[in-house]
This record gives sequence, structure tokens and C-alpha cells, in this order.
Amino acid sequence: MIDIAVVSDRTAINRHGQRQRLQDAAFRIATLVFALVVLTLLGGVIVALIEGSVPALREFGFAFITTEVWNPVTDKFGALAPIYGTLMTALIAMAVGVPVSFGIALFITEVCPVWLKRPLGTAIELLAGIPSIIYGIWGLFVFAPFMQSTVQPFLINTLGQLPYLEDMFMGPPYGIGVLTAGLILGIMVLPFITSITRDVFETVPPMLKESAYGLGATTWEVVWKVVLPYTRVGVVGGVMLGLGRALGETMAVTFVIGNSHRIATSILAPGTTISAAIANEFTEAVGDIYTSSLVALGLILFVITFVVLSLAKMMLLRLQRNAGT
Repeated sequence: MIDIAVVSDRTAINRHGQRQRLQDAAFRIATLVFALVVLTLLGGVIVALIEGSVPALREFGFAFITTEVWNPVTDKFGALAPIYGTLMTALIAMAVGVPVSFGIALFITEVCPVWLKRPLGTAIELLAGIPSIIYGIWGLFVFAPFMQSTVQPFLINTLGQLPYLEDMFMGPPYGIGVLTAGLILGIMVLPFITSITRDVFETVPPMLKESAYGLGATTWEVVWKVVLPYTRVGVVGGVMLGLGRALGETMAVTFVIGNSHRIATSILAPGTTISAAIANEFTEAVGDIYTSSLVALGLILFVITFVVLSLAKMMLLRLQRNAGT
């Protein structure tokens, strides 16, 4: 009877082990299929963009990227103005959103009273859930009039009177324009950067901060010399996520940027971005060259985003390697 029981136990163990091996194999195959689906979709997007861009790129060549003109009547198209608008609005958004996000995250994790942490964190998360079109409507009917009546006249009368800055802040206060679009984008990326930065700040071991305080460090010194070095990889990742959102945002920018295919030296003037140009004109595009030019804009935006994310990934890998050494 004992031998039979031992054999039965071994048989059960073998069956259990075989079942686990089958489950592991099925899991590996399923995850591989999911990964291949993502790569297939990405490859399909790239192929579709390249195929749709061929007529415009064959017609205009490299001049498509370096030309500002955009005239559907004469079928003359250039992507320089949308590229400039995309990069400039993203730069303004980062210049506004990153410092404010850092300040909010540091306040929540280091200074904020306990009773205020949860409501403030919930408010930040709610900002991230607001649809972009709501930001656009608010920007057009509330923020743009405020910019026109208050902020832009102040900038024109102050910074616009300084040498080397007068061209950047010259012209009439339209309310809408590149600066307004950049500020709206800064507000939109703020909750994303803040949430990620706050989460990575909270991963710092309390012992490290308490040790620094015990040595006489101030709150700023703890943040600068302990918190930021410990979380720099996560912080850079959060900033890059916000930058990706700023580069590809469509609806909010379309409402407030003015949609003008023109490069102006003043950031108060109307402009356009790649995503706004596509959203405004794709349904009205007539002719192969017009449609292909819009698709080519999408390809350029894809390349810009890919380059930015690739550089961010390289930076993260370098930071991780330096942290390991």
C-alpha cells in the first residue's frame, strides 16, 4: 500500500509539473503574440504614412521641409511653419509645465500637511482626466480673452521694449497665438508630469532623508542632494511623457493657436502645428498632392516624436548606467 501511495503522489506531482510547463509555454506564446501585434500595428502605421507621403515628397523633395509656403490653390506646400509651431509650443509648454510640476510634487511630498495631500493629489489626477477639447473651449472663450486684455499688453509694454526681445513680443495682442497655445499645453501636461514626479519622489527611502536632516540639511538641500539624484531616472521619464503629449496634442491647440501657416518672429502672433493643420484641413483636402502633403506632415510628426522618445530612452539608459557605477 505504501508503494502504491508513493507512486500515486509522484504521478500527481508529474502531472502538476507538466501542467505548469504547459501554462508557462502558453503564457510565453501569448505575450509574444501581443508584442508582435504591437510591432505589426506600428509597422502598419509607418508603411501607411510613407505610402501616403510619396506623392508629396516626390513632388517637392527635401524642400517640403524647408519651405514655409502653404497654398492649396496652387498646390504648393511646405511643412516648415507647422514644424516650427509644433516645436515652439512644446518648448513653451515644457518651460511652464516642468517647473510648476516639480514645485507641486515637492510640495505634496515634502511640505504639504497630511490632511491636504489626498485632496490635492485627487485634484491633480482629475486635471489629467479632462478631455482636450474642454481645454480648447476654455482656452478660446476664457483664457484667450484674458491673454488679449491683460497678459499680452503687459508683455508688449515690458519685454517687448527690451533689446533682443522686442521681436519676440511685438505686434498687436490677438489673444490667440503660439504663446497662448503653449501655455494651454503647459497646463495640460502639468498633471501628467506632476503625478509621475510625485510617485517617484515617494519612493525615496525615509531613512535617506532623515539622515540628511539629522546632519543639518535644509529641506531644499535634501531635495536637491538626496531626492532628485535618487529619482532622476523617473523624473526624466515623466518629463519625456509630458513632452510627447505636448508634441501630439491636437484639439486644444487648434482652438487657440490661430491656424496660420506663417512663421512670425513674435510668439504672440498666430501660427499652426502639424496636428492642428491635419485636423483642420484633412477633410477639405482636394487632390492627391494636397492629401499627400497632409499625410507627409503626419510622417514628420511621427519622426519627431520617435526621435524625441529615442533620445529620452538613451538618456534614461545612460542615467541608469551611471547610477549603477
